[in-house]
Amino acid sequence: MDYKEYITRYIEREREALAMLDAEEINRVINVLQEAREKEADIYVFGNGGSASTASHMTGDFNKGVSQMSAGRKYRMHCLSDNITSMMAIANDFSYEDVFVKQLEGRLRKDDLVIGISGSGNSENVLRAVTYAQSVGCKAIVVTGYDGGKLKKLADYHLDVPCNDMQISEDVHLAFDHLMMNVLISADQK
Repeated sequence: MDYKEYITRYIEREREALAMLDAEEINRVINVLQEAREKEADIYVFGNGGSASTASHMTGDFNKGVSQMSAGRKYRMHCLSDNITSMMAIANDFSYEDVFVKQLEGRLRKDDLVIGISGSGNSENVLRAVTYAQSVGCKAIVVTGYDGGKLKKLADYHLDVPCNDMQISEDVHLAFDHLMMNVLISADQK
């Protein structure tokens, strides 16, 4: 079967999504990440499904990639989606909606930063964690697709993929990670 028409259409939709990204907001987020690094703040990243994968990938890229290839302080990034034992215990004893917020309670400090990733912008467990973080004085970066959902209204900083396609949103969420990683390493090596 010839799939080229579908392939071409997907690539074109991806290009359209990339063309609509807000470079100014990406720049603001990179600066916030740098400030957190300089303050030696902890950065907690979390999401469900594909967003959990992006959170894990981002944590590795910043803790190993950016930290090891740059001079100065290292990133202190933690992926809340990676601790299956904690997540399942919290889901069992409380609720799945609490799997991130319960990991933050009693640990989060005012200068720390949270990054909540949700394609729809409406994942209840991400919403609860972002709301809690802000209640203790932390800033929140949210990464969404579609119309940004409820998370958009909570965001201090918002990286959005303005398209109604989960796969393209998730593709670009990972591109945000690699873009920011590349910028930070390149700027530090000048």
